[in-house]
Amino acid sequence: MDIFEAIKNRRSIRHYKSDPIDDKVIQTVLEAAHWAPSWGNAQCWRFIVVRDKKIKSEVADTLFKVTVDNEKVENAAAGSMKQAPVLIVVCAETGKAGCNEEGVPVTNKGGYWFMFDIALAVQNLLLAAYAVGLGTVIVGGFDADKVAQILNMPKEYTVVTMTPLGVPDSKGQVSPRKKLSEVMYYEKFK
Repeated sequence: MDIFEAIKNRRSIRHYKSDPIDDKVIQTVLEAAHWAPSWGNAQCWRFIVVRDKKIKSEVADTLFKVTVDNEKVENAAAGSMKQAPVLIVVCAETGKAGCNEEGVPVTNKGGYWFMFDIALAVQNLLLAAYAVGLGTVIVGGFDADKVAQILNMPKEYTVVTMTPLGVPDSKGQVSPRKKLSEVMYYEKFK
């Protein structure tokens, strides 16, 4: 598949078929994520593959409620996470990316450069999943501490994002894009 085709056609998928996902396919998708560039080759990412329905449900229950018509309702991603056959939880080892050997930040960006490295890996994961016919949706509104507790994570790691992974049961919505000329500048900002 052409990379530009994947970039332009990948969509957030919120409904999944129950078809199981083979371990080799999951490894292919995570291999692509693992090849992302990272600060000093720190490779701070960790991927937790969750198939267990009970664990997926517990993790989905950590999502923040959303407001619809002045009423708090379940985040739609919770249903996606429970429905998809696989949930990928993406974590970061803190004190590595953007830090020196002692874990001290070496940029004025603070100690959160790992977010950049994780984003690079997740983009690879999303594109690889699309290339093999699977759907994903990035999930960010959740209680990371509760997820870490459910998944028994050591304290030097943090949960950054999650995505259901499965065969799409619907097409994703095409979101409008700004014109490139609205977001691109030459030499200086404006």
